[in-house]
Amino acid sequence: MANPSRQAVNFAAPRGFATAFKADCKETFFPDDPFHEMKHEKPLNKLKKTIQYFIPLFEWLPNYNLSLFRYDLLAGITITSLAIPQGISYAKLANIPPIYGLYSSFIPPFVYAIFGSSKHLAVGTVAACSLLLSETVGAKASPQDDPTLYLHLIFTATFFTGIFQTALGFLRLGILVDFLSHSTITGFMGGTAIIICLQQLKGMLGLIHFTTHTDVVSVLGAVFRRRNEWRWESAVVGIIFLAFLQFTRYLRQKRPKLFWVSAIAPMVVVVVGCLFAFFAHAEKHGIQIVGELKKGLNPPSIQYLNFDPQYLPVTVRAGLITGLIAMAEGIAIGRSFAIMKSEQTDGNKEMIAFGFMNIIGSFTSCYLTTGIYILLDATIYEEYSDIFFLIFEFAGPFSKTAVNFNAGCRTAMSNVVMGFCMMLTLLFLAPLFRYTPLVALSAIIMSAMLGLINYDEMIHLFKVDKFDFVICMAAFLGVSFISMDVGLMLSVGLALLRALLYVARPAACKLGKIPNSSLYRDTEQYPGSTPIQGVLVLQLGSPIYFANSTYIRERVLRYIKEEQGVSDSKTEIIEHLLLDLSGVSSIDMTGIETFLELRRILDSKGIKLSIVNPRIEVLEKMTLAKFTDAIGKESFYLSIEDAVQNCRFSLHSSKTTMEESLNDQNVV
Repeated sequence: MANPSRQAVNFAAPRGFATAFKADCKETFFPDDPFHEMKHEKPLNKLKKTIQYFIPLFEWLPNYNLSLFRYDLLAGITITSLAIPQGISYAKLANIPPIYGLYSSFIPPFVYAIFGSSKHLAVGTVAACSLLLSETVGAKASPQDDPTLYLHLIFTATFFTGIFQTALGFLRLGILVDFLSHSTITGFMGGTAIIICLQQLKGMLGLIHFTTHTDVVSVLGAVFRRRNEWRWESAVVGIIFLAFLQFTRYLRQKRPKLFWVSAIAPMVVVVVGCLFAFFAHAEKHGIQIVGELKKGLNPPSIQYLNFDPQYLPVTVRAGLITGLIAMAEGIAIGRSFAIMKSEQTDGNKEMIAFGFMNIIGSFTSCYLTTGIYILLDATIYEEYSDIFFLIFEFAGPFSKTAVNFNAGCRTAMSNVVMGFCMMLTLLFLAPLFRYTPLVALSAIIMSAMLGLINYDEMIHLFKVDKFDFVICMAAFLGVSFISMDVGLMLSVGLALLRALLYVARPAACKLGKIPNSSLYRDTEQYPGSTPIQGVLVLQLGSPIYFANSTYIRERVLRYIKEEQGVSDSKTEIIEHLLLDLSGVSSIDMTGIETFLELRRILDSKGIKLSIVNPRIEVLEKMTLAKFTDAIGKESFYLSIEDAVQNCRFSLHSSKTTMEESLNDQNVV
């Protein structure tokens, strides 16, 4: 007899394959539903908005005016002053001529202004990818022995980076970036900062010969083996520059309104270093300088792309790894500031923009670029200064400086201004930087990297989650003592292993009723909750697949044994098992077969199986597999309360029937 107050479960006909597949694809690849606003538009307006979506330039340019330009002009000039010294620095880090660092800050900003969706992001070269390219490509072609081949392979790796990023963007596979967890980024960032700082000992000490390896042991070994090349003059100048840069960082933290001092500090170091090297004839005292920088804009390089099968594996590998790191960094920075401004940044559109930047850049003598700066509004900065320090030093790993100031950036036009300023630099000012001391560039890089070793965050991970700490340390130690790509793969591998463990060993808990309410909660979390006599309520909290179905069956049976006290007891305490599937998003055929097997085992024990609140995807699979017919639609419930009430009603009816049977026997 059914409980009359029971709410009916909706056993609607399962959706067609096309409908379900379309819904799954939309949720996977278009979770932000970017075309929702165009649904009811006229065809012409829909076409216009589609073009604006894929080419954001057409969205903001028609409404652009001079009042906005004055803000973007200041922003563009500011980021140019940062891009010049650090473009030269990171080109040296990549073991390519310094002029290519300037080239890489000319063409890409124009490309990003057209295709980029963030109006607060500026683009340029980054330290981690520069070193990673040097390490990966340098293993196949020596930048010292064959610099021409090495440079051509760098362009080719940049091309493959662009192809990889663009493909992921068009295929809406931005979810791949999510596999770089917070712990992985923290460890990778810290390890990279360590090896980049150690690499700069070459410039700080004025060494001529150095190792091509990046691990800590090799670098320190090379430094101490070359003690005869150490120049105290270079070390003194480097320490002075580094102390000045660190002082400006300290000043920024103590007095946020003076953050512009830290912003212009790298350019001050370069200018002062150039003047010092020119008037003091620094070369004669063992202080190396950048050397000749030719005037002129980017020469074409498409003809230098090298697809020789001998070198193809290394360029593809370098492109994929650096592309992933560059995407993660650029998207993280853009999203961080978008959150502050209550705006939305599309990671897939950003990947397309980064991809086009690198494809076109590889054709025009540029090497890998990505998002590097957050362009700040002055009033927003003051309000969220503490949060921005965190973004600059953590969420924006390997950025060119800790702070990039502007007086109120409004649109992506700031990147256009940066491009024009860099064009003027290449046409007229580039030769002036030939006197830049290498030790000054080393000091700039070391200053930027020192703030990226986040000890506090590592300690926090250790306190909160030991496995997260292990993932972080795998990246940190792997990058520091083996290589950057191996460290990254070790950390990502551990993170994926953890995810697989979550899938293979899903969460399950026993529910009890909270007194004086209709709520059912985990009895371990809420000890005051009361169990229901004769009824065991279990909640499953993950998809049920072939990988975890056996575990789920064994875990459910173990709950029953624990509830009954003794596994071979003849007294069956449990008469009803309720499985709450509200947290189960999907199920496969192995999972359904497991439920059928579980039902047969429970039937042998005299226990009735019931299902509570299955989601539409799960219920559809169960209906198509005839599972609902096998256990009966009356065994499905809309809520735990309905199921418990019906079970109590059933228990009461069963008890009444048993008592009547005993009375009849006594009469006889």
